[in-house]
Amino acid sequence: MFGSEKLSQEDAPVFEKFVAPRYLARFGELALDMLVSGPEARVLHVGCRTGEPDFALFERIESVEILGVDASEAALAVAEAKVLANGSPAIEYRIAESLPGDLEPGIFTHALCLHPVQSGGERPELWSALRWLLCSGGQALVSLPLRGSFQEVFDLLREYALKADDAEFARELEERLSECLTLETLSDEFEAAGFDDVDVEVRQITLPFSSGRAFFDDPATRLLIAPTVRAWLGREDLDGAFLYVSEAIDKYWSEGQFELTISIGCASARCP
Repeated sequence: MFGSEKLSQEDAPVFEKFVAPRYLARFGELALDMLVSGPEARVLHVGCRTGEPDFALFERIESVEILGVDASEAALAVAEAKVLANGSPAIEYRIAESLPGDLEPGIFTHALCLHPVQSGGERPELWSALRWLLCSGGQALVSLPLRGSFQEVFDLLREYALKADDAEFARELEERLSECLTLETLSDEFEAAGFDDVDVEVRQITLPFSSGRAFFDDPATRLLIAPTVRAWLGREDLDGAFLYVSEAIDKYWSEGQFELTISIGCASARCP
């Protein structure tokens, strides 16, 4: 349900060192900018991975307790090591495959979720679980890529479909991209889940890469971006298409950096 693949023992420290500060932190920054809280808060961090941006919450809220849940034991081990190193007893991490699990309803003032990797059919279940766990007036904050993200990659996938004369792939590509979340449809999903006062803000960023191989070898691509592309397109068999994209990046951006566009959307929604 968390919408993210389990980080392996090898990938968890890589995620913490390279993906969290360079990529995932940008999603956390927008969520923290939309955070509304009194002097006390009890925060549920869903799919917390290695704990980005949990420590930043202590700078925003005078008194805060944080529970992070994730399906990866390796990721939680990295998060727990940071807690021990920084002496933050108000953060607890717990292994969980889904929500609500053994959590009681209505006990959290905030629910935070960054970059879930999900298809459209999976999201409503997660939004409903967040509503069930939040107290009345509690705030859900979900930050994720919206339609328009990774546009450079999708343009090259269109070119691949044309040159491969693969009309079926071209048709599927356009259909699935038309179903990707927008500012409006993200708001609609939260309202359908029973939330009030839904607000969605969008922020565009770019990530530079020196080559096609650097793009696909980058931990952010391997652990978050490529899985998101696969989830959006609903297919895993993209190795040939990705090879074309890598070679095309080297061809078209041979004299400069390849810059990937990401449209970050963050929904803030209140539990009635």
